Amino acid sequence: MQRLDTRDSDFAQRLARLTEWEQGLDEAVNTTVAAILSAVQQRGDAAVLEYTARLDHLQAATMAELEVSAAHLEAALAAIPVQQREALEQAAERIRSYHQHQLQESWEYRDAEGNLLGQKITALDRVGIYVPGGKASYPSSVLMNALPAKVAGVAEIIMVVPAPGGELSDLVLAAAAVAGVDRVFTIGGAQAVAALAFGTETVPAVDKIVGPGNIYVATAKRQVFGRVGIDMIAGPSEILVICDGATNPEWIAMDLFSQAEHDENAQAILLCPDADYLDEVQACIDRLLPTMERADIIRASLAARGALVLTRDLAEAVAISNQLAPEHLELSVLDPEALLPLVRHAGAIFMGRFTSESLGDYCAGPNHVLPTSRSARFFSPLGVYDFQKRSSLIMCSEQGVQSLGRIASVLARGEQLTAHARSAEMRLQQDD
Repeated sequence: MQRLDTRDSDFAQRLARLTEWEQGLDEAVNTTVAAILSAVQQRGDAAVLEYTARLDHLQAATMAELEVSAAHLEAALAAIPVQQREALEQAAERIRSYHQHQLQESWEYRDAEGNLLGQKITALDRVGIYVPGGKASYPSSVLMNALPAKVAGVAEIIMVVPAPGGELSDLVLAAAAVAGVDRVFTIGGAQAVAALAFGTETVPAVDKIVGPGNIYVATAKRQVFGRVGIDMIAGPSEILVICDGATNPEWIAMDLFSQAEHDENAQAILLCPDADYLDEVQACIDRLLPTMERADIIRASLAARGALVLTRDLAEAVAISNQLAPEHLELSVLDPEALLPLVRHAGAIFMGRFTSESLGDYCAGPNHVLPTSRSARFFSPLGVYDFQKRSSLIMCSEQGVQSLGRIASVLARGEQLTAHARSAEMRLQQDD
């Protein structure tokens, strides 16, 4: 890992180089994805079957063979070990309970002239969730994407999960059963995004697509945005830890590993005003790394994008964190609530020495679908609000339209939109 010191004259430049991440647009990927989207839009099920056979090596004569029945989901739930089933159910209950606090409600009021104004909240009709599949098993992704939609009142949730070579995780299917997913298709990649966006003879078109995927999935989501809604375009996972130097250094080392093990492009940074403590954490990293199953990935991630940063104080550490707007921010300090008012930009904030980021990934309750690559400056975690939409309510009284109509008339004629003006004027009472 790099060692940085905020007192160094080149600190800002080194930090910028370390944290710079540009998702970029790969023209070859763009072209490939565009062709897949077009094929699925034009040929529906047939194109999905062809790409599934070609890219996932999963042969099927009809889309019906790629749909997982409700009975199969329940069978998967029954088949997994009791400990896993109980963990899924407990996590689901916590996630559901947290997201119920996010529910928005319709509201309205009447002004002094009797005009009714307000906002109507409506759930989306149908959403699609993309879940990584194959040898990978991400039941937490199922829960985090499906449960907020359920709490929001979405009528139908369509899940797509690739099954390369027919390989499919019972744990993922069990999570779909626990979360109440309505339909599941074993398709993935850009062809799955296309099927959800455009609809096919078998896969219904959705209103919004959420969930993580590889570069082809991310590019496909970017290209269908506008036709459907999407959650966000996510970059590599990130963790930034602010520590006062009193937390067990082994805990902090493992917290850094927890994100670095995702992939070689993940980023793990520790900010601390205690130089000796940074040495202790480095020693723990060196000692613990050989014991990790994904040691090669962690090592590559820490070498390319990891850093131990010496700061002047905790306030400076928070200022740097705000600049980076991390996906995951740990405040591993004695009094995290004292620092909290200083934090402006972070996807999720983990407060105190006992709160590891991994708890948020699985079972604490808040969503683990979070903004990356500094987008926490303007994006929020996935939540119920992403599955609800707002409609404005306006109902003018006979009295109210007299004043509103005159205001609208003046402004419309100022914009030379005569029909707008006359539409308002026709409802005005004529002076005798």
